[in-house]
Amino acid sequence: MIQIFDNISVKNRLKLLNILETHTLHFQKNNSFLPYISKDNIIGIIKTGYAQIIRTDHNGNRTIIEELEENALFGTEISSLKNREYDIIAKEETEVIIIDYNSIINCSANNKSFYNEFTKNLLQIFTAKIQEKNERLEIITKKTIRNKLLEYFSIMSKKHGSKHIYLPFTFTGLADYLAIDRTAMSRELKNLKEEGFIEIKNKRIDLLYDEY
Repeated sequence: MIQIFDNISVKNRLKLLNILETHTLHFQKNNSFLPYISKDNIIGIIKTGYAQIIRTDHNGNRTIIEELEENALFGTEISSLKNREYDIIAKEETEVIIIDYNSIINCSANNKSFYNEFTKNLLQIFTAKIQEKNERLEIITKKTIRNKLLEYFSIMSKKHGSKHIYLPFTFTGLADYLAIDRTAMSRELKNLKEEGFIEIKNKRIDLLYDEY
């Protein structure tokens, strides 16, 4: 997967961050990012750590919208952060690089190769995020818990080219990501296992089927 600083040397990366007038924020585990993001249109980069974009509806139901690992990118517009139901939570100690989007558009280094590489990477990441949102839509619009699980497994299998899937979060996190009840999901996973569709070993899911 493309990263925002791919093909940019450490030296030029530091030049770029200086030109874009970036700043770094530090968050402890379980802290929220959102109150500290003052700009209307920012882009954030996870320098170190791990965070999640969470949606909590008016009934208190939580859904994981995005997983943000090291080098992951999020933004006010691309991550729907103006939605009052959304928040960004550090799941471990996390450093975040904050960039004002206007600084990118009006950058004085637009004739530099490292800036051109940066904007190319940014465009590719935006494109990938659109694809991820479309995949997520395919999952959550399935009418049954079984079909949501199988669609998620299928997408993960194709992405990694393997029938051995390693969940990036806990089973509670998986239920939040799929927007389904944790108990009902556990029951359906048990059914899928008993019917020979999958094997479960801790966070590893082995797919035993070709198509569904």
